Amino acid sequence: MSRLLRAVALVLPLMLLAQMLAAHSAFADAFTPAQRSEIVAIVRDALKNDPSILRDAITALQAQEEQQTQDAARAAIAKAGNRLVTPADPVAGNPQGDVTIVEFFDTRCPYCRRIEPVVDSFLKQDGKVRLVYKDLPILGPASVLGTRALLAAQRQGAYLKMREAVMKLPPDTSMAQLETTARSLGLDWPRMKQDMDDPSVQVRIDANLKLAHELGIRGTPALVVGDTLIPGAVDMADLRKAVADARQ
Repeated sequence: MSRLLRAVALVLPLMLLAQMLAAHSAFADAFTPAQRSEIVAIVRDALKNDPSILRDAITALQAQEEQQTQDAARAAIAKAGNRLVTPADPVAGNPQGDVTIVEFFDTRCPYCRRIEPVVDSFLKQDGKVRLVYKDLPILGPASVLGTRALLAAQRQGAYLKMREAVMKLPPDTSMAQLETTARSLGLDWPRMKQDMDDPSVQVRIDANLKLAHELGIRGTPALVVGDTLIPGAVDMADLRKAVADARQ
């Protein structure tokens, strides 16, 4: 059954058309050839005389699908429970905030880098928001390397400043660049390099990947605000609205 006819069925008050679209397998038995021709003619005439029908139908269908996606995401967020925010997760903003934003990001992701100033500015404007970072290296070896560096820097209490620096490095971050950055920030590089290879770092990465899969996250950035999943980059207005909705 075509997406076009499904969309039309959402807005045309035709019981026969609704029955026709209910199940393709039953179509031949439900209508005579003459009835089928009449239905097709009605649909064609309606679309020809008022093309906005199709536009409105597609809009309604997209809204329906978006609602279904959000319902599934809310169920997954509820099921994730305390795995969504763990004591090990790095935190920015107000640790005691009344609203939590969980950001899944990749150090190589251009869209993650693009929303950095938006999120930073928002946190300065709203002092009651907690931001929790979930490293999600899904864009290749350089992503994994960057994530390992951040999680290793966290052991020296330097996750946030190392993250700020790494997100400004070239996307294909090298070990040499990480070393230079770490030393410039006053970190113990030999210790950090050793910690990057600690098996527990991979355990955390695997846990984040598994959680993202369960939440239906297919790319970065992805934000969880309250019980709402926001895929992709957001602007300030969308972020404000999501936090306001979460507070309600």
